[in-house]
Amino acid sequence: MIMKTRQSIKVQGWVKALPLCLFTLMPLNAQDRLWSLSECEDYAVAHNITIKQKEKAVEKQVNNLSTAVNSRLPNLTGTVGQNFNFGRGLTEDNLYENRNTQNTSLQLTTSMPLFTGFQIPENIKVNRLNLEAATADLEKAKNDIRMQVAQAYVQILYDMEISAVAHRQIAIDSMQVARLQALVDNGKASVSELSQQIATLASGRLTATQADNKHRMSVLTLTQLLELPSPDGFGVVTPTEAQLDHIAALNITNPEQIYEEAVSFKPEVRSQQLRLESTEHSIKVAKAGYYPKLNLNAGLGSNSYNVSGFDSDPFGRQLSHNFSQNIGLNLSIPIFSRFSVRNSVRNARVDRDNQQLTLDNTKKTLYKEIQQVYYNTLNAQAKERSSKEAVASSEDAFSLMQAKYENGKANITEFNEAKNKYLKAQSDYVQARYEHLYQRALLEFYRGSELVF
Repeated sequence: MIMKTRQSIKVQGWVKALPLCLFTLMPLNAQDRLWSLSECEDYAVAHNITIKQKEKAVEKQVNNLSTAVNSRLPNLTGTVGQNFNFGRGLTEDNLYENRNTQNTSLQLTTSMPLFTGFQIPENIKVNRLNLEAATADLEKAKNDIRMQVAQAYVQILYDMEISAVAHRQIAIDSMQVARLQALVDNGKASVSELSQQIATLASGRLTATQADNKHRMSVLTLTQLLELPSPDGFGVVTPTEAQLDHIAALNITNPEQIYEEAVSFKPEVRSQQLRLESTEHSIKVAKAGYYPKLNLNAGLGSNSYNVSGFDSDPFGRQLSHNFSQNIGLNLSIPIFSRFSVRNSVRNARVDRDNQQLTLDNTKKTLYKEIQQVYYNTLNAQAKERSSKEAVASSEDAFSLMQAKYENGKANITEFNEAKNKYLKAQSDYVQARYEHLYQRALLEFYRGSELVF
């Protein structure tokens, strides 16, 4: 009887012990160090390939803006030509004779736009806005990877808890097997009861193996997001009780207010607004085709001409004697462009209308996301409260069933059912807390806070 009492105390102690530092309940032989959520997010942002591609897109827009700005500058082109003519040709005597001639020409020309129908300044504005939009896209990509990392991080915490409960159940079932074996040896329990408990232990070990496998896969998912070569040696930091309480104590702001805050700074909205503004300037770029163009042209040139059978001045002297300079203005007036300019303007306006629709859709999507997170937070909060009550009631039920079982008024099946309900209630409670934690943090993230626990 004393041995029974001590064993029951140990069993009940194992069941009640549910530390929030769940990683202490897991095998730690492969964990070199634990990563916090902020460390995971920073590492993912620094190594994610999609983000690097977005950075290259920003770099490309920088080059496009530089090209647009420098289009105001004059160009400079050097040309060198060498021509050889064979056969009959007209001579200075106005006769055709077989003569071989060669001509060398050197030209240096420049052209600078003076007026382009405002195309250049509008094009600069377009590229500057596109650069800002690409920068906003980069920030959006960083936010997306942060959210993916946070979701994978919480999934690990979920799976750690499930695995911890499964291993805890193995410990309890193992104690019951040992207890029943001692009772069978003393003739106080039947072999069938012992066999039933051994089967329960085997089922618990299978459940624990499946939980461990799921935990390993969730770790793999996060390490792949971080672009780590292997999940070996990787572990996560579990939020403390104080952190959980702090998140739970935050006020839940209504989605309309959160949306009003988010729409003013969220990069996905900002990028589409910038692109809409860019389309307005693109219309002006297209309209520049209606205006005349005025260019300033200038050039330097010289040439050398030699005819076979005739003496010619040396090459250098000919270049000196034939050296010439020119400067002039070139005005190009569009009269009829086969409606190409008109259609370009129409297409630019269509692009503007489409971009307005894209902006509206982006705002609606953002509002829907905030709504979803808001109601998920309410549901998670309610689930945490109800699961906390379930833990208390299932604990009382298990204590009563344990007392009945030890006094021979309940069988092993009833004991295991009460035990499993208690363990599941504990697991559901902690999972509900983590879900509440994630949804609260996500809600604050839409308000501009860092996505950390």
